[in-house]
Amino acid sequence: MVAARFFVCLQLLDWATTLLGLHLGAAEASPFVRLLIQAGPAVGVTISKIVALGLGGFCVHTRRFGLLRLASYWYGGVVVWNVAILLALPGHMGF
Repeated sequence: MVAARFFVCLQLLDWATTLLGLHLGAAEASPFVRLLIQAGPAVGVTISKIVALGLGGFCVHTRRFGLLRLASYWYGGVVVWNVAILLALPGHMGF
């Protein structure tokens, strides 16, 4: 169950860093999320996280913890990428 908790935390971090990046002028790289954010950034990113959490829940339900772990590595990389983009933006909160 540690994998599931870690996956949920990564989804929250991805949600927050993506919304902050969009607010500060970054572009969304995912075609799926770009399509969803046409309804508004917060709505689109939230829907994408609900889908991801649903797939994560399916992995837990079917006991595919290895797949959940692999997805967590992916989302860990996404969060690191998001933070790197945030730091590279002009006026990136003074860091």
